[in-house]
Amino acid sequence: MRKVTVVRVSAEGRSTESDVAAAEEPLEIRLHDRSFAVIMRTPGADRELAAGFLLAEGVIEHASELGAVEHCRHPHHPDVHNIVSVFLLGDAVARLDATLAERRNVMANSSCGLCGRVTIDSLRTRAAPLQSAMTVAPAVVHGLPEALRAEQAVFDRTGGLHGAALFSSGGALITSAEDVGRHNAVDKVVGRLLLEERLPLDDVVLVVSGRTSYEIVQKAWLAGVPVICAVSAPSSLAIELAGEAGITLLGFARGSAFNIYSHAQRIRAL
Repeated sequence: MRKVTVVRVSAEGRSTESDVAAAEEPLEIRLHDRSFAVIMRTPGADRELAAGFLLAEGVIEHASELGAVEHCRHPHHPDVHNIVSVFLLGDAVARLDATLAERRNVMANSSCGLCGRVTIDSLRTRAAPLQSAMTVAPAVVHGLPEALRAEQAVFDRTGGLHGAALFSSGGALITSAEDVGRHNAVDKVVGRLLLEERLPLDDVVLVVSGRTSYEIVQKAWLAGVPVICAVSAPSSLAIELAGEAGITLLGFARGSAFNIYSHAQRIRAL
């Protein structure tokens, strides 16, 4: 976990308090010292994560094709601890070149994967911090989660989908989507407006049904979305990236309360 400072907004007003956020950091997986993938994850059980990921990706077909799976270690460079190096055995070695050619990275932005700070710095070469002057009233924020929930017709039947929607600063629905992956749902709503040539989205609010991860903030930044509202918690890296990106990040939007994790100036006073 990571300690963070939030501006807590309720019916009584706003106050600055300490809170904690789930840790999120990139893990780079290397095959025979060659970069294969970067996965955003909560640190812990990294070797198991790497092994399961390689099985799911078809890199290995059974345990006998998996050799050493070890963290990179350096006493003076702790960032390399976010790297797991894997050495394959048997037929998996013969497939290695084709495997690397087919899939260089699972992230759209894969320039480093060594640490959260460098990952954020790499994004800065693609997008400038957002300067949108849009503001949103707390009363509008209060209604956004229920407005998104009303659009989740498939979730009503299955209980297994995430939702994402774009709203105007006044709370009017622009578009919504559902998907088994919340990142996919975000891609759908942004992509829909991209095809309509409506980007950058500098006057809208992105609302997501679950927690906010680094990837969701990244997608919002590249689309120009200045405000993200989620019903659950953001990760530590999502908070850091939102601060860098000029994005107002809201979490725990439930009932008449929510937290502001970055750029509180876009939320009007009560």
